Amino acid sequence: MKLADIKKLKVTELRSRLVELGLDSKGLKAELVDRLWSATTTSESQQDGAPAEEAKQRNLTTSSPSSDVEDLTSSPPAEADVTAPLKADRVREFTDCATQTEPDSDPPSALPTCGSEGETVCQAEGPQHAEDPGEHEDLGRGRAFYEFKEEIRYKRAKSPQAVQENDVTEQHIHDTLRFDPYNCHLHFEVGPDGCSGQPRFWDRFPLLWSGCRLTHGVQQGMVGFEVRVERKLLISQAEDGEVREPYGLRVGWSAADSSLLLGENELSFAYDGRGKKVQSGKEEMFGEPLTDGDIIGCYASFSADHVELSFHKNGRLMGVAFSFSVSRLRGRALFPHVLCRSCSVRLFSDPAAPEWYPGPPGFTSLTALPTRQRIRSSSAPPSKTQCEVVMMVGLPGSGKSFWAQTHMKEHPDKHYKLLGTQELLTCMISGGQKDNRLQQACQCLTELIKIAAQTPGNYILDQCNILFSALHYKLQLFAGFRRRVVVVFPPEDEWRRRLLEQQRNDKDHIPEIALLKLQVSCSLPETHSDLLEELQYVELPQDQAQTLLKKYKDEARRLLPPTIPKQPKKRPRLNKTRPHPYGPPPSHVIQWPGLPGWNNPLLNMQTWSQQLPRYVTVLDSSFAED
Repeated sequence: MKLADIKKLKVTELRSRLVELGLDSKGLKAELVDRLWSATTTSESQQDGAPAEEAKQRNLTTSSPSSDVEDLTSSPPAEADVTAPLKADRVREFTDCATQTEPDSDPPSALPTCGSEGETVCQAEGPQHAEDPGEHEDLGRGRAFYEFKEEIRYKRAKSPQAVQENDVTEQHIHDTLRFDPYNCHLHFEVGPDGCSGQPRFWDRFPLLWSGCRLTHGVQQGMVGFEVRVERKLLISQAEDGEVREPYGLRVGWSAADSSLLLGENELSFAYDGRGKKVQSGKEEMFGEPLTDGDIIGCYASFSADHVELSFHKNGRLMGVAFSFSVSRLRGRALFPHVLCRSCSVRLFSDPAAPEWYPGPPGFTSLTALPTRQRIRSSSAPPSKTQCEVVMMVGLPGSGKSFWAQTHMKEHPDKHYKLLGTQELLTCMISGGQKDNRLQQACQCLTELIKIAAQTPGNYILDQCNILFSALHYKLQLFAGFRRRVVVVFPPEDEWRRRLLEQQRNDKDHIPEIALLKLQVSCSLPETHSDLLEELQYVELPQDQAQTLLKKYKDEARRLLPPTIPKQPKKRPRLNKTRPHPYGPPPSHVIQWPGLPGWNNPLLNMQTWSQQLPRYVTVLDSSFAED
């Protein structure tokens, strides 16, 4: 069967034939066509005695790629003059997975607009299910694919309005023990009283773990604190059942410079609600599982040479979970720490009230500890004018994340918060399919950027930011901050090497069609802009980067398949939508059946209402003659 004949088949016919061949029948029409075509060419080549790969390559070369590509995206085509033929042997295998799209069920609200007249945007959206059942079954769409999919939404969004600044510095008394809104994930929501907290997006992104430290820590004595599991937040179970363990809670201690993911670093010690203890990402059985209403007591005992961390559940000792040398802390304090998913927690913080459960003998509650014996965590900047936001710009695999992490290590005093898809993926410790996590992370990042613009702090936006509209919107959103744009644009050979290394190490596959569209849509920021205070090119200088980008665009336009314009839908004729095509319905007064042929225009018969005036006129005239 020829490729043109396969494309003429309907979806139901394609699926029935795939079922007969024992192949997967799920997916869009383009995927079904490609799957059936591959199976047909393979069987024909085997019958002819030719190798399957040679037959497939010969068929791909002779077929017309323009008919294989169907642009179903909602955005207009990127370039009207892109008509050059596509090299089928290079990008044929990625065509179906990068030029099809499904409508999003939950688009983000009030997304950005701002674009320049010369901006071009190529849709790289794809289906929600990113597993290609063909020969690339093990390859997903990749982080850059979903990031660009979110950035496309900024093209038609309205300009951001002035946002109200959230004051996180003086909400509570300085010496009172509270959840620290400055030392937590942006997706952790601290209650108005400062003693309660829960994940901010527990209903929309249930895979996300949200952590928060308390405002004060200790480095000496025998101290403890208590946390209560308020309730498990109800979530709607997904159809594919990706959230197998919807609830989670970890309570313990950590150093101020460790990750907010409790239990994932060397100086981060957690009691897990599943009845485990976690440190450096290693889990061991410990204690008992937790449920609603349980109270966890966390106690730290500092001596001259070692530290012991023990845990209680509802007043009962679970045992000593961790014991290590004081020298490992290197003079740093340990801060109480909570990490939760789809549940809310409450902290005991009233120094005048009795503890929920009495602590072990000799231990003092952290709320009742004298101020001079407690260590206050770093405070947030008082206003936006003292805050900085660094926006990374560059193609996928150019080295943006490496530069951002290096910059954070070189400036620990600024306490940067890294906002990126990879950072959110690390907050999804377990559960969910890879592509589902990627999609949720990119959508959540869009919401976190809005929250960051209202919260004083120093941020690094680790995204591509290659669309002018997306970068322009975010710069407007962070008005009042010191805005700094860092462009990472390496030489061509180095970029190809880094991209290949990233895909090999992280298994972060980017469909080649999507990568070509990214290159066509890329635009680098200019120096003369009122929306930024500093522009820095860290590898190639600006003029060389612009020249190389033009080369990328010309090559990408040559390799991209020609866009097929959408045919406008025919509007139905008006008479087909009317209940009475040939005029309004007749009045009920004259719907008397009457004699045979009544109201038949062929017989030229008149109604009584038409005859009556003439009859009366005759009578009047005769009466006048008499």
